[in-house]
Amino acid sequence: MIDLAQALFAPRAVALIGASGDAAKNTARPQRYLRKHGYAGRILPINPGRGEVLGEAAYPSLAAAPGEVDHAFIMVADVERALEDCGAKRVPVASIFSDGFADKGNFERQLALAKRAKSLGIRLLGPNSMGVIDARGRLALTVNAVLEMERLPAGGVSIVSQSGTMLGTVLSRGAARGLGFAKLVSVGNEADLGVGELVELLAADADTRVILLFLETIRDAARLAGAARRAHAAGKAVAAYKLGRSALGEALARSHTGALAGSDAALDAYFRDCGIVRIDLLDTLVEIGPLLIDRKPPDLGRPGRVAVVSTTGGGAATVVDRLGLRGIELASMHDLTMAATQESYRATLERLRASPDCDAVLAVVGSSAQFHPQLAVQPILQCAQAGKPVAAFMTPHAEASLALCAQHGVPAFRTPEACADALAGYLSWHSPAKRAAPSLPKHLPESPFELFAVLGVPVAPWQIAEAPGYAHDVPYPVAVKLAGVAHKTEKAGVVLNVQDRAQLDAAVKALDSQKVLIQKMETGLAEAIVGYRDDPVVGPLVLVGAGGVLSEIYRDFAVRMAPVSAEEAAAMIAEVKGFAPLRGYRNLPRGDLAALAQAVSRVSALALASGIAEAEINPLLVKSDGVVAVDALVVRKE
Repeated sequence: MIDLAQALFAPRAVALIGASGDAAKNTARPQRYLRKHGYAGRILPINPGRGEVLGEAAYPSLAAAPGEVDHAFIMVADVERALEDCGAKRVPVASIFSDGFADKGNFERQLALAKRAKSLGIRLLGPNSMGVIDARGRLALTVNAVLEMERLPAGGVSIVSQSGTMLGTVLSRGAARGLGFAKLVSVGNEADLGVGELVELLAADADTRVILLFLETIRDAARLAGAARRAHAAGKAVAAYKLGRSALGEALARSHTGALAGSDAALDAYFRDCGIVRIDLLDTLVEIGPLLIDRKPPDLGRPGRVAVVSTTGGGAATVVDRLGLRGIELASMHDLTMAATQESYRATLERLRASPDCDAVLAVVGSSAQFHPQLAVQPILQCAQAGKPVAAFMTPHAEASLALCAQHGVPAFRTPEACADALAGYLSWHSPAKRAAPSLPKHLPESPFELFAVLGVPVAPWQIAEAPGYAHDVPYPVAVKLAGVAHKTEKAGVVLNVQDRAQLDAAVKALDSQKVLIQKMETGLAEAIVGYRDDPVVGPLVLVGAGGVLSEIYRDFAVRMAPVSAEEAAAMIAEVKGFAPLRGYRNLPRGDLAALAQAVSRVSALALASGIAEAEINPLLVKSDGVVAVDALVVRKE
């Protein structure tokens, strides 16, 4: 029996259900493109009103078509009827170009279609999919007009896109740069086959060396994470361009953690966790392939360093400036503008590639890239075949040089923005994280302070006191707070440094509450926020950052998928600039960052619990010896 990958990418026979005899119509394109680009299998147009379509024999129904069919491309409104025909014909895969399902708000129709396809043993691509392209196998099963191009540029980069139009955009722009592709898939609505499963197939595909993703959303984060790990194990990089960096996409106001670890921060943590290179620009998605082919994550525990060789100081500065914005450091600058020869350029590149002082080399080429490529481009080709990455940025319009670099597998970029984005993405690339295995108590108390204490986080002594007497046993001085209220400071619900009973009476009168929380006053060297959030898209997250009432203003934090070990928590803490004083900056007292890391790890264990949406300690006071929680919040799932 034919397997899924073969039926999807290398079918022996394709049925085009709804094929049109009018060459100008979209529904005529798949047949034209299959023939144009040299598909060697059988093509079976299905059209009940015609005996021939575009000069080839057509059939009134799928049942009437001769022989077995591996892949059906459905282009009719009555998708359900076409699916039944595929079931009767025992077609293993159906790609659905037709829309009118979840894309139009008809979720029930899509669910019913997927359920019926499963019962028939049919795998679905779509609905609302523009199809599949296998450049090496000459399969052009798509309605995308980009296939009017003269030839399919073959290469080692495969693409999975949630936008059919963007699939054509990447293919055409890549072809213009001399870049080729292996397989390209438009997933449409993902009623069945989704991005994660397709990445699994590409991880096992001999023609695919890099996998690129164009994402509008993430529908199955766990499946995609597992697929990315498979790709990593197979030595194949995965890079993603995700729309919507600026959109929150959901209500996040219940806690500081929710506001900080919003959709974009959550996705950053997710991509890092499963070893996916995240990029910001569409041009980068087109051009990054050669930078990632046959490379492993650098796994740097510090900012990346780039050495630059240039024949144009201004052109180099346009890239270096943007690298700095991404936190990448300049290792060294070598401006050969007035003294560049082919030999001096090559020697400088080779010396830097061998140097331990940088993690990548950037070659910036001025006008010679357009008119004298032998001067500055040829040395790059000679030096960029192995070892440390060598990337090129061409400042002029230099199509011939870009194509020459593509031919030799050298990553080359048209714009400083895409060049910096690609290098920053590569230098921030990490291997998939190894999951920590913390323990979790069987019983988690309802009270936030009790919950964190059970997790092993030190909590300042506290007690609930009620009217009329507000009796308590907490030694003075104390803090008096409204009980059971989030964001107490914003609600004027905190009175600090209460020294005695008289001040306590004044405090509770000012708070005007029948019930207050009385807590021992604590001091520390700094305030931290430690939070947990079960993100609805990517799953459990843990956050640590500069805490207190201004935590959302500072926005100085690190996020990871939870749970994390104490060692990974320590790496998170090292990313927070506000903790520099705790590291002994300018001889300031050192804080107990090891205790902070333990607290982060213990809070992250909530990933093993059910029923908790968010949990937060803010602030967690960091002392010279230990940490102590002085305010806490837990939000349970509804």
